[in-house]
Amino acid sequence: MQKSVIVRLSAGLMLLGGMWLAFTQGPQPAKLNTIKVKDDLYVIHNDLVPGNSTVLVTNEGVLLVDDKFEVDHNNIMAELKKITSQPIKYVVNTHHHGDHSGGNALMQQMNAQIVASEQARENMVDGKQPGLPVFTFTHDAQIHLGGKTVEMFHFGRAHTNGDIVVYFPADRALAAGDMFTMGDDVPELIDYAGGGSGKEWTHTLDAALMLDFDAVVPGHGPVTSKGEMRKFRDSTLRLRNRVHEMLMQKKGRDEVAAMLKAEFHWQQLHLDRGLDGALAEMR
Repeated sequence: MQKSVIVRLSAGLMLLGGMWLAFTQGPQPAKLNTIKVKDDLYVIHNDLVPGNSTVLVTNEGVLLVDDKFEVDHNNIMAELKKITSQPIKYVVNTHHHGDHSGGNALMQQMNAQIVASEQARENMVDGKQPGLPVFTFTHDAQIHLGGKTVEMFHFGRAHTNGDIVVYFPADRALAAGDMFTMGDDVPELIDYAGGGSGKEWTHTLDAALMLDFDAVVPGHGPVTSKGEMRKFRDSTLRLRNRVHEMLMQKKGRDEVAAMLKAEFHWQQLHLDRGLDGALAEMR
């Protein structure tokens, strides 16, 4: 029993450290594997940190959604060579965090065009991140490549204020970024410093769920279904209601923190980045 507790504690600390690094830098290249979603759509996946990368292959080049940390660049390229010889034409960042945009500068050296929401680019500028997007949009945009269409939508604030989803209509698939993460080990993280909103997150997901898709690539976790994304949406609603309910009951900060740990699997990183903002926003 004692050994089991130690193992769980060690795993939790490793996850916490990894999630913190997700906002700073990746010290070691992640071990990657490639998952086929459809004949032309793949996910370069790894456990938890950094985030998933989605690959659309066309006869005119590759569109890549999220490029992980800079340190993961060579491994991403090695995985891509297993499925195509086409060059990367576009890299779409779902938001500004380094585990989704850290490879931008190296991708630009390969003549890839970086695309993101205007809000995400502003966050990258504020953070003095390299590899700034050259193309931005405020609500929606399309990329046409090799006879295929990719649609991008910024529906509002969620994990950050710049979150977008990337929609592949022909494949009925969605790359959701950290607007949706899969698994108790990666619960919703409200990055208030990055413009996130626990209150608006539910409405943003409602808009994304109006799109017609089956498969979903979450920001972190395995490829899953629209039904699982809907469950995550319901969790964001329960979270904001529970925090508001406890505040109306005059519960203290420590009591709310304990509830978020117990019921929503928040860890210290989530509390450090989101608790005070949630208390203020949901009061």
